[in-house]
Amino acid sequence: MSNGKSLSGKCFCGAVEIAVDGEPMAMGYCHCDSCREWSAGPINAFSLWPPEAVRVTKGADKIGSYQKTEKSVRKWCTVCGGHLLTEHPPWGVTDVYAAVLPDLDFQPGLHVNYETTVLHLKDGLPKQKDLPAEMGGSGTLLPD
Repeated sequence: MSNGKSLSGKCFCGAVEIAVDGEPMAMGYCHCDSCREWSAGPINAFSLWPPEAVRVTKGADKIGSYQKTEKSVRKWCTVCGGHLLTEHPPWGVTDVYAAVLPDLDFQPGLHVNYETTVLHLKDGLPKQKDLPAEMGGSGTLLPD
């Protein structure tokens, strides 16, 4: 990546470490059922990176994967179960969960899949009904 910035993060126990280079392509919140079920929380705070900007720097042999749909390959530490990232092959991005990168200056730009939210927020950010049109969604915005 051109700016030389690098951030690192790790799983819950530290057996797996990852690094990202450059700046995220987008940051925001996902409210879809799949993210909620995976995270056991009402919202997933995402940071999207080009796949080539994401590196496993320790513990690659301790990463488990699960692919429920063609859109997402979720990855976690097999030692502690700590979530790490989700690869999204159809969109050419990797979501490194914002909480995994403690030094990330998280500046969310939007909410996606807000139609299915269980936690309504009035934060002034755009609320996409599903996904932006450029990602195959309707591009429809919902009221704050």
